[in-house]
Amino acid sequence: MLKLNNVISLYPTMITSRSNQNSYNQPKLNVLSADTISFTCNCQKAFPERVSLLSGRANPELTQSIAESLNLNVGDRTLKNFSDGETYVKISDDVQGKDVYIIQPSAMPVNDSIMELLLMADATKRANAEQVIAIIPYMGYERQDRKAGIGEPIAAKLHADIITTSGVDKVISVDLHAAQIEGFFNNKNVINISAIPVLSKYIKSKNIGNMVVVSPDAGGAKRAELLAEELDCSYAMIHKKREKHNEAKAVSLVGDINGKNCILFDDMIDTAGTIVEAANMLKEKGAKSVYVCVTHGIFSGQAYDRLEKAPIEEVIVTNTLPLKENAPKKITQVDISPLLAGEIKRISDN
Repeated sequence: MLKLNNVISLYPTMITSRSNQNSYNQPKLNVLSADTISFTCNCQKAFPERVSLLSGRANPELTQSIAESLNLNVGDRTLKNFSDGETYVKISDDVQGKDVYIIQPSAMPVNDSIMELLLMADATKRANAEQVIAIIPYMGYERQDRKAGIGEPIAAKLHADIITTSGVDKVISVDLHAAQIEGFFNNKNVINISAIPVLSKYIKSKNIGNMVVVSPDAGGAKRAELLAEELDCSYAMIHKKREKHNEAKAVSLVGDINGKNCILFDDMIDTAGTIVEAANMLKEKGAKSVYVCVTHGIFSGQAYDRLEKAPIEEVIVTNTLPLKENAPKKITQVDISPLLAGEIKRISDN
């Protein structure tokens, strides 16, 4: 609050504080006056006035859930494709001076979803947004995070570069495939949220008992260990051999799963080849039952058919990606929006 007690004259002069002019022995102030006096107040706007949520076409249902959690409306925008396939974007919402959150996972068709995000970020930045925050629950190309052979690109790094170039100031993601991807964004602030809190809460609600968390490969061992800590149970690991893209073979098992209820835990299911192969091995090794728990349900190719036929009780995924039509009944989606809404509040409500 600003409180003014002095009257400032138009010229340098000897003045006395008006509020104290009846007091004795008050010092006189020699002040430099000005023809115009202005005061700037950097008062922050209320949270709803400072934040704008925009949704791409990849997962509008998730955006709506986030908006409801924050008691906000989703901003107006126009998204369409020209006859040649190019994407048209127009931001109709007033985003000037606001924190703008663009929610757009790299859902299929992946390249179209990515390009739409880039155009939305560029349009928002040109509309004088204070900062542009891209919420990319699932980031495409993240499995191509290194050169596996001569002549291959590091596609995850390129993806990060073009996101940065488009005008994005921060990125919020969920369970990136590899930790080093955060560094691909150079100096940009990347917030990688873990889905374990919502997944573990759902698993606990089922009262399964006698559980063991199993990682389908060595790369996910640490992830499995963290879930096992949340569930207060042991964990195991399967060693796999990848023969070609989207195909892997389970080779050996490390850990005790005999007679136990196994929770196969990974960051994503794509074609479901790895998960189904792992589930078959666990049943052969004496597992009582097999549940699958992952963050991102991509479900491409023959994934639905494979999961339907596999010895799996339930497939638990979050809603970072929308489910395609005709999903098997054994697939359950857990809402990730409270975690994302909480991160938005943390960034913009301070």
